[in-house]
Amino acid sequence: MPEHTPPNTASSTADAARGDIGRRIAQRRGELGLTRQETAERAGTVPSYLQYLEEQSTATPGTGVLIRLADALETTVTALRGGDVDLPPGVGRAGGHPELVEMSTEECRALMSTHGVGRLATSTPTGPVVVPVNYSVVDDAVIFRTAPGSAPAAAAGHEVAFEVDHIDEALSRGWSVLVRGRAREVTEPDAVRRLEERAYSGPWAGGERNTWVCIDLADITGRSITVR
Repeated sequence: MPEHTPPNTASSTADAARGDIGRRIAQRRGELGLTRQETAERAGTVPSYLQYLEEQSTATPGTGVLIRLADALETTVTALRGGDVDLPPGVGRAGGHPELVEMSTEECRALMSTHGVGRLATSTPTGPVVVPVNYSVVDDAVIFRTAPGSAPAAAAGHEVAFEVDHIDEALSRGWSVLVRGRAREVTEPDAVRRLEERAYSGPWAGGERNTWVCIDLADITGRSITVR
């Protein structure tokens, strides 16, 4: 009797991930604040084809197109294909001839505004904690919405640190930006309304998260690893 062979789970997962290429393209484009026109120009294609890729789940662009799109979107082909979804970051080898570079304040601010998830470091009665939060950059400040009584909410009134980073596994490069400043709760109705209108990232955790916290940027530094 032939031995039963289970389906190739890894292959099935990869096929499903490839079907989400368009969603990943659109998501990354949104993170960078790029229009379809701008992205198409960067990648050397036309907006109508980019629209097709983003809206048709069965679209299967060739490797050459994916390479150009990955470069235009400052990411990797593996990331667009979803091949790194279940992999922990940082397990790859160091690149050849890496160089650690201090970034300017302007570079740090620009990179921070392209992301929506960072890590808040603050003190609590039971000791220091580091928690991930969905954030936005509004009026040159880091802002996020959280639940009353939570660790992020308790940061209001204290000096905190906030970190954002990006890792490119394929090329063994990346960057990290660190912000330090005083956190404060925003309660004035007009200010809250302004944050609600301009925030581009909301809490993934859901629930009643109506406490707005703002971190005024007293100090911002960053470093990047480049490979020559």
